[in-house]
Amino acid sequence: MKKIAIDCRMINNSGIGTYLREILPYLLETQNQFLLIGNREKLKEFLEYKNVELLECDIKIFSLEELFFFPVKPINQCDIYYSPNFNIALGIKIPIYLTIHDVIFLDMPELTSKLGYIVRKFYYKLAYKKAKKIFTVSNFSKKRIEEHLGREKKIVVTYNGVSKYILEKSDEKYIKKDYIIFVGNIKKHKGLKILLEAFKLVKKEDKKLKLVIVGNQNNFRTKDKEVIELLEDRNLNKDIIFTGYVDNKELKKLIAEARILVQPSLYEGFGIPPLEALALGTNVIVSDIEVFREVYTQMNIIFFKLNDKNDLSKKILSYNLIVENRLKNEEILEKYSYFNVSQIYKESYYEIRLENNNKKFK
Repeated sequence: MKKIAIDCRMINNSGIGTYLREILPYLLETQNQFLLIGNREKLKEFLEYKNVELLECDIKIFSLEELFFFPVKPINQCDIYYSPNFNIALGIKIPIYLTIHDVIFLDMPELTSKLGYIVRKFYYKLAYKKAKKIFTVSNFSKKRIEEHLGREKKIVVTYNGVSKYILEKSDEKYIKKDYIIFVGNIKKHKGLKILLEAFKLVKKEDKKLKLVIVGNQNNFRTKDKEVIELLEDRNLNKDIIFTGYVDNKELKKLIAEARILVQPSLYEGFGIPPLEALALGTNVIVSDIEVFREVYTQMNIIFFKLNDKNDLSKKILSYNLIVENRLKNEEILEKYSYFNVSQIYKESYYEIRLENNNKKFK
């Protein structure tokens, strides 16, 4: 039996927070003991497990306080430390396992300031140096990590999964409606600009179609002047709907009732929304980037030329309203499941126990 410390400070974030929430129940349902690091209120549902202790900590990630004053003493009394991100404090002496979802700031340094790039590169290198084993979410990300950080460490690919709430059976009947949906954020690599430009062209042909953007409009006010101008275009914004905050139930309904989900990303480590849309029987159009080819080539999905508004608009207009369920849930779960992710983690933790036992007999 091992005691495993897990950094859960990002539990309420989108992306990494979702990842944590999905894998934790599978990990906690073992005979191991766990030390969860984070906020008591945010972790209360997991503190009900008898094999869980809490180490309260609200230190910001990627901060000097985290680097030098993280509570490493109780952590070092554990057998294993796991971080779902590449922020690692100094002073952790036990084996470190971590997940690097992507190296976007090394591949696209223009997304941050010069100082931001230097800081992130430092953390990437520190994480790589200190990690006993690194997990990542696609072969594309694995290749990029090796390109930037080296090939000395073993990197294990564990594809992301579909969230439980998407796959849960519901009595609600979803009716397809005349809108396309974008599930993303304000970061430039998510490709909102090219989608807005394509939608402007689409509106010349299809007057009924709406664009639903999941999130709050104010959160999309970036320094990108072109995006701001497009959002303020009177001929366009009357057909754009910002949902504001939505819970999982409402998000599921929005995706299920959309005519098309568009993921126009310039860069991704994996890209989960298309997978969720496929599980709900919604048509999907994605940009033709390497990781999408890796994950989605075998699925009934449409690719558009990267950064090509004309091609994207044509693909949107060519899609029929009537859709078939692209994948059965069983097929998705077979390859894209957080249960599978947790099993790989468990196997890795078991390796440490074997190593320790072998050392005792030497």
